[in-house]
Formats: sequence, structure tokens, C-alpha cells
Amino acid sequence: MRRPLVMGNWKMNGSLVANQALLDALAPVATECSGIDIAVCPSHIYLPQVSSICEGSAIQVGAQNMCDQDKGAFTGEVSAEMLRDFDINYVLVGHSERRAIYGETDVQVAAKVEKALQKGLVPVLCVGETLEERKSGDMQQVIETQIRAVLQHSTIKAFAQLVVAYEPVWAIGTGETATPEQAQEVHAFIRDLLAQESAEIAARTTILYGGSVSAANADALFAMPDVDGGLVGGASLKAGDFAAICRAAQGSL
Repeated sequence: MRRPLVMGNWKMNGSLVANQALLDALAPVATECSGIDIAVCPSHIYLPQVSSICEGSAIQVGAQNMCDQDKGAFTGEVSAEMLRDFDINYVLVGHSERRAIYGETDVQVAAKVEKALQKGLVPVLCVGETLEERKSGDMQQVIETQIRAVLQHSTIKAFAQLVVAYEPVWAIGTGETATPEQAQEVHAFIRDLLAQESAEIAARTTILYGGSVSAANADALFAMPDVDGGLVGGASLKAGDFAAICRAAQGSL
């Protein structure tokens, strides 16, 4: 049985004071929601602080990005080894903002997945379509291309160790959300795609929904059979909202 995961992507938000207050509020919630996994992904500069605060708690820590190289002249980049120094568990790979704003390609994303796995991190592979791609009927093709890049680079075995996050790009930070049925349709498509390579691995691959997840829609989203939790943006910065989303995931068990 797949274990639900709720992950907060703080993006370029936070401060020493705000991070402490948020994590202090979330710690008892994480203990209460013992049947699920909970993680937060702060900016790189706050990883040492957040990792220290979360040590010994039920909250795991993830990074928002990493380089596909071990070390060298890559100004501004952070390696997987550096993340491991701070006991980081997860790393987001191929987030839509990295693809759209910074031009990350499917090939680069696949290389990051492989490097993360080599170094003992759990990559969270983000895939999803824009509104134009959905309207033109290219949604499945876009997502399949993103998935197959990793399959070709690392084979289906990688999906036994990673997490997939479906992000309808048109629903990120817009207040728009895919309906539970729309989310389920895409999650089932991803699982069926993986099942073409290995039904066993497909059945146990965690697939998160990430697109304006909120306290108001989490129950309905997590009730879908192939939605295994959420990659939460803005709501993860509000302790009450994030707590409600975590409790919704626990209620889906």
C-alpha cells in the first residue's frame, strides 16, 4: 500500500523567524498524522536551519533543486553531496518553474533524477502541462515525453525509488485547481504508462498532485484512488492550512 506524502514547497519565501514559528506549529501536527509522511522544502539558504529544527521530529526536509554535477565551476548551484551533509531526504526535480523560467530540459531533469538517486536522495519528479497544451489535446503527449526521458535515462527501476508530482502548470499559484476527476485521470495515465514497463513498480509509485492544493479541496483530491498526497505551494506557508491538508491525507487512509 502506498503511504501518503504531503510536501510543502516554500519557494522563495521564509525567514529565520517565520520558519521557526511555522515548524513549531507543524511539529505536533506531524506527530498526530502518524500514518503519512510530511516534508517541507525551504530555500537552500534555510536548509541548515530547517534541518536542525526538524531533527528528531516527524517532519522530513527536502530541497527545491540541485545540480546534476558533483562539484566544479557551476556558480550558484548546489550538489547532491552538499544536500546530504544536512540530512536532506527529498529534492524537487524539474519543477514547472525551473522548466519554464530557467529553461531546464527533459534531458537535464533526467540527469538530476539519476544523480539524486546515486547520492541517496529521493527525487520528486515534477511533470505537467500548460493550459495551451491541455486545450490543444497535447497533455498526455507532454507528460509522456517528460516521463519517458527518465525511463530512457534510468529505466523503470528509478520509479521504484522516486516520487512523481503531477503539476498542471495552469493551476499553480493561480487559484485554479484541476477537479479531483481531472487529477485522477492524469494520475491514472501516469500509472498506466509506468505499468507498461513494470506493473509492480507502477502500483507502488507515489504520485502527488500539485496545483493550488488547499484546505478546501484536499479531502476531495486525496479521495481519488491514484492521488497519493500533495505538493503544496502557498498553503504550506500557513500552519493551519497545511495542517488541514495533512489531516486530509491521513483521512484518506
